[in-house]
This record gives sequence, structure tokens and C-alpha cells, in this order.
Amino acid sequence: MDLFQKVENALNTIRPYLKADGGDVSIEEITPDNIVKLKLLGTCETCPMSFMTLKAGIEEAVKKAVPEITAVQAVNLYQEL
Repeated sequence: MDLFQKVENALNTIRPYLKADGGDVSIEEITPDNIVKLKLLGTCETCPMSFMTLKAGIEEAVKKAVPEITAVQAVNLYQEL
């Protein structure tokens, strides 16, 4: 199974929770240094808690299931620093 499919399978374990709130994610890219770049969809795109969902939910699930992944980032999430 390739890396993309492993990540997709990991995302499928948390998708029911995202979809319950009207959201979802799609894989945009997996970089050569194993960073998954996701696009937040639906309500996830505008939810004020998206950053927490991304880090505490999505990234944790993906890295647990696919240890070679080093990080998960959203390509369309505005982050104030």
C-alpha cells in the first residue's frame, strides 16, 4: 500500500466526525519530506476551531497510523502568528 493510501485510510477513521459537523478534508499533496498538505472542506474551512481539529484530531490520527508522516498542514487555513 502506498503512502497516499495509508494516509487516506487514516483520514477515513476520522471522517465520520468531520462529516457529522458538515466538514471534510482532501489530500492535496504529500511532500518529499512526508508532510501531508490537506484542504479543509465544508464547515471545516471556516470553523474557528479548525486549527485545533487539524492538530489534535487529524494530525494525531494520521501520524499514529502512518508514523513516517512528519506533519499535517492545511493549505487553506489562515493561521495568525
